[in-house]
Parts: sequence; structure tokens; C-alpha cells
Amino acid sequence: MRLHHPSGTRLHLSYCTNVHPAEDLDGVIAQFDTYAAPIRARLGTDVLGLGLWLAAPVAAALAADPALRGRLRRELTVRGLEVVTLNGFPYRSFHDPVVKHAVYQPDWTTRARLSYTLDLARVLADLLPDDAARGSVSTLPFGWREPWNVDMAGMAARLLDELATGLAAVESDTGRAVRVGLEPEPGCVVETTGQAIASLAGADTDRVGVCLDLAHLACAWERPADALAALRTAGLPIVKVQLSAALESTHPNALREYAEPRFLHQTRNPSGLAADDLDEALDRDLPGPWRVHYHVPLHVAPAAPLATTIPVLREALKELAGGPRPLCDHFDVETYTWEVLPPALRPRTPVQLAAGIADELDFARAELRDLGVKV
Repeated sequence: MRLHHPSGTRLHLSYCTNVHPAEDLDGVIAQFDTYAAPIRARLGTDVLGLGLWLAAPVAAALAADPALRGRLRRELTVRGLEVVTLNGFPYRSFHDPVVKHAVYQPDWTTRARLSYTLDLARVLADLLPDDAARGSVSTLPFGWREPWNVDMAGMAARLLDELATGLAAVESDTGRAVRVGLEPEPGCVVETTGQAIASLAGADTDRVGVCLDLAHLACAWERPADALAALRTAGLPIVKVQLSAALESTHPNALREYAEPRFLHQTRNPSGLAADDLDEALDRDLPGPWRVHYHVPLHVAPAAPLATTIPVLREALKELAGGPRPLCDHFDVETYTWEVLPPALRPRTPVQLAAGIADELDFARAELRDLGVKV
């Protein structure tokens, strides 16, 4: 969706398609009719934004074939869909029965990660609407924290320099600017905005910045105003914001029904005690309150004693979009866990999932409207 900040800046609001499992082009296009078109109709918007997730094989095929990119753009346009951002964090197999730590591979010590990210940039340059200011791609924050050493950090820094060079070449070839944002996440090499600032010191900030995931920010117990002030002072751009909410509870046992085998659910308390997964936190009986990296639907408040980090999302949005000028123009709703929610909360049909995603987007649109953004 296209929204308008009082400053005159256009804001893009989309939903991330990593909630859907397709990993070939035909499957990606089929998602448009099953989910995106009904969502657009339910919201009553002329244009619906998608934060596309393209697995590495389909990204490579598209990057190598202008005709395929043209086909994908036409399939989007005919349905009233547009793309200004891609999710380049999961490489492939994001809906396997068990994902866990595999989502961090290949990491930024490998040329496979660089190639995938540049493939996405080449694809996005051809998908961007003609009047879009720029495109964005989110990527993992170098990798999981273990193992990580000086040699690995040096390789990642060199590949990040090659990424910036590659992004400049994409802009030179196409006339379209694409930026890449590293996404801080608990348990990774870069967990916090402070670590992002330190890790990206010296990076080409015209091409590389931060993807700010608001559930991750909350799970790190960062205050949005402080985090965003630090990013501004450092001159590190917020390339993209992922609108997400984590679980929170002062009664950890109430979280047991959310422990599940597919995704990793890093768990943190405000004193810094941490577990890499919810199962581990429950076994260790960490003192609460807990925040759990479990993306839950934005618009639904869970039954007490559970809560979500929506207050953190609201504080962050006030800083990001409530001032005289927005700090970012790409906002992507990223709730990929619909299929692993407790059974009573899980959508049972594609129609129900599309309705849930539409309700999330409507919630996000209303939050931005309350900050003076015109919808």
C-alpha cells in the first residue's frame, strides 16, 4: 500500500511472503491469486505491496533471465501488486519441518550469500515501480554467533565491500538504487543496534544499512528512542522496517504451548539472561519476565497472562514515522509463524490466512494513520 507522510514522502506498506512456502516461480505466482489478490480486495486498496521472499534457486533463475523478470513483473501488475522490498534472510527451505539454526546458512563468510543477495538486487531493480525512490533487501546479521572468529569477521567485511560494489553496478546498469539492510537478531553476530553500528563502521552507507525488525528490537530489550537516536548519530540508514511483535509474559509457563519444532525462538529477560530457544528457557526455568522471538499476529492480543510487544512497536513507529520527516519509507509486516501457532489460533484454510494477513495490514495502516500518515 502507498501511504503519504505529512512531509510529502511516500511510505510503502507491504506484507512479507516468507509466510508462504513456494520455492519456484510458478509457486510464487500462484500465491498472488491464493493470498495477495484476496488481501488487496479485503483492504480495498488499489495497490498492495508485497515483500517478496524468493528462495535462492528462483532468485538465481530470475537474475539470469530478463524474460522471466518481465513475466514476474507483469503477473504482479495485472493483479494490482507491487514490490519495493525483498526478504533475503532465509536462503531456501524456510518451511521445512525443522529450520532452527539452518536459517543462518549460508552466512556472510560465503560467496553463496553474496551471490544470492546480488541476485535479489538484480531482480528487484526490474520489479520496482517506475516511480519508486529505491528498493530494499533485508539480510541476516552476518550469521549465528557460534562459531565466529576474527578470520570469519574479516571475510564478512570483505564480502560486504563486494556487496556495495555489486549494488553500485546494479544501479549503473539499471538506473535503480537498491540498498541492503542487515537485520539484528538475538543470538546472532549482530544482536543489537549498537552492535550493528560497530560492525558496519566504514561500510558504504549509500548501499548498506540496517533492517530494523521490531520484534527483535523488543527481544533485545532495547528502547526504540535510544536505538534510533544511536543509528541517527552514527549515520547508519534504516533501509527497511519489519513490523513484527514478539511474545511477552511474566508467567513463563504460560508460553509452553508455543514451543514448537520448526523455528528458533530466542528468549530473553531484561537482566540479560538468555536462552537460544523457548524449550531451553523452559527447561532452565529462567526468571521472568520473558520476551520470546516468536512473531505473533499484530492485531490479536493473546489471552492473559500472555502479552505481545505491540507497545514497543508503537513506540518505534512514533519515532520512525511520527516526526517531521520519516526515518524509513519501507514498512513490511513480517509474521511468518501462522502455521506453527498453537492449534486453536492457527488458520485452517488459505481464506483464513489471507483474512488474518489483511487484518494485520489494516492494523499497521491504522497505527500509521494515527501518527498523521495519510492512507
